[in-house]
Amino acid sequence: EREREREREREREREGEGEGEGERDLSLSLSLILFGDPCDRVCVRPSVQGSESELKDGASDSDSKVDSGPPEVPVTSDDTPEVLNKALSGLSSRWRNWWVRGILTMAMISFFFFIIYMGPIVLMMIVLCVQIKCFQEIIHIGYSVYHSYHLPWFRSLSWYFLLCVNYFFYGETVTDYFFSLVQREEPLRILSKYHRFISFALYLTGFCMFVLSLVKKHYRLQFYMFGWTHVTLLIVVTQSHLIIHNLFEGMIWFIVPISCVICNDIMAYMFGFFFGRTPLIKLSPKKTWEGFIGGFFATVVFGILLSYVMAGYRYFVCPVEFNNDTNRFQVDCEPSELFQLTDYVLPAFLESFTGWTTVRLYPFQIHSVALSAFASIMGPFGGFFASGFKRAFKIKDFANTIPGHGGIMDRFDCQYLMATFVNVYIASFIRGPNPSKVIQQLLALRPDQQLYIFNSLKTHLTERGLLPALERAAA
Repeated sequence: EREREREREREREREGEGEGEGERDLSLSLSLILFGDPCDRVCVRPSVQGSESELKDGASDSDSKVDSGPPEVPVTSDDTPEVLNKALSGLSSRWRNWWVRGILTMAMISFFFFIIYMGPIVLMMIVLCVQIKCFQEIIHIGYSVYHSYHLPWFRSLSWYFLLCVNYFFYGETVTDYFFSLVQREEPLRILSKYHRFISFALYLTGFCMFVLSLVKKHYRLQFYMFGWTHVTLLIVVTQSHLIIHNLFEGMIWFIVPISCVICNDIMAYMFGFFFGRTPLIKLSPKKTWEGFIGGFFATVVFGILLSYVMAGYRYFVCPVEFNNDTNRFQVDCEPSELFQLTDYVLPAFLESFTGWTTVRLYPFQIHSVALSAFASIMGPFGGFFASGFKRAFKIKDFANTIPGHGGIMDRFDCQYLMATFVNVYIASFIRGPNPSKVIQQLLALRPDQQLYIFNSLKTHLTERGLLPALERAAA
């Protein structure tokens, strides 16, 4: 009897060790994915009996299935249209993938031209739709891994936080760029005045809902998912907001960066397909140095040529504004110096090489070199980041939305990094004081405040000797 009792105790100890190892493995995996630096305090081995300290941490014996091992994501199926499957059935997998990617790429480029033709407001709505789809694909991965644990309100709260963050960002954008429209409509004026308080109240409601949804045996995993949702919001929603800011500065700031990333992706794939021999990075074994270098030079040339074509059209270079007289959004203005042809003197070494002393360019073309270089050198790191994420969950693509290309997030992983760079670049090197926005804000003031600013400005101009000169010029 005593011998059998000892044997049962040894079996219970071995089971407890296995459960502890499983929890440590999952904690380490999630810490690496979400925070990058796993903390030993998280990876605590639970006691077999479920002690009081264990219950306080939310890791009881009944929770052993939550931390039983690495996550598994269901493998996605091939959604290639049946017509393409039949037409390409005789080709090898390598060339079959080439033709599928090529045909779908041409279809996406055609759709891109169509939405550009529809105008900036339609582009903004497309960006919003892409953002929602990218968010859904990332959240779906977390839900697919942990749906069997019945985490309360996980998906509902994720979508609620997406609504809150979008309300905040879009409200800020509309108030900033279309102030005259907001001030004209009474409901919009009220929403604009209390916008940040309303946004905070909405987020606080979601925060309280999350706290109320906590379940003792799922504490740790629920906080992981809370972090998962917020990191996804930071990556997807915040950078989508920056894309819209770039768009409202002029469609050229939206089209050229996106086109450079697309060009780099296509040309790197083509150079790598035909000439690739040297692997570039372990995270993405199909990427090669030949594709990386070929894509760089092709993208720089493409960016310069595309900028030259687009800089001559007001439709592409003018900021988006709301016209109170026509009650419509418009893209019509006097182009700035950035979009006017200028003669540049070539350096001596370029003069001896080309035989030209000067070259006539749009100043924006010089900036396009910086945009193209970033799209070629740093842009792919957005893709490498996404590749590391997918490897952590042992999946090939985020989804199968686009046959041969994966999900929407697979196509926009580089675009989000590029959008952030463009927004920072505009704020640092391009954007200056905007008189039209200052006038819009002045018109929203009370009459006594407007008179105070008028008298102050008149005194300032008189002291500087500018006002008499202006009066003589007017006479």
